[in-house]
Amino acid sequence: MLNRNDLDKIKKEVESFFRKMTIDIESDSLQQKEETVFIDIRVKEPQILIGEKGQTLLDIQHLLSAILRKKIESKFFLDLDINDYKKKKIEYIKELARSIADEVALDRKERVLPAMPAYERRIIHMELAARGNVTTESIGEEPDRKLVIKPYP
Repeated sequence: MLNRNDLDKIKKEVESFFRKMTIDIESDSLQQKEETVFIDIRVKEPQILIGEKGQTLLDIQHLLSAILRKKIESKFFLDLDINDYKKKKIEYIKELARSIADEVALDRKERVLPAMPAYERRIIHMELAARGNVTTESIGEEPDRKLVIKPYP
């Protein structure tokens, strides 16, 4: 668990990082849950920082983590979100999973979803885990690993 001094250091480093990129942060919030530090920022032009399918956002998060680990000795994970992109995407993925699961349960035919990153597959596995009428399975090899939603036997 990070102390208040470490959290202040993270906040200053994040602000400095975006200032050096000449990106004006309209607002930011920093929260800690166990070993994860959640940073939510708001900017006027989020598309530049989010990138295609959120890849630039993940790259920025990785870069910030590397910078912060050199300055803070305590172990922690960083979760960066820009203009609630991740929150909205997670909700979309959950809704998609429920919708497809309903179809699979109704017509008893499995559906193979397109290749997606591990964290997106995990969201779907967790969302559908409690349902008794469908089951999920990941197939294939990275980076083309897919998720299959099947009727429960």
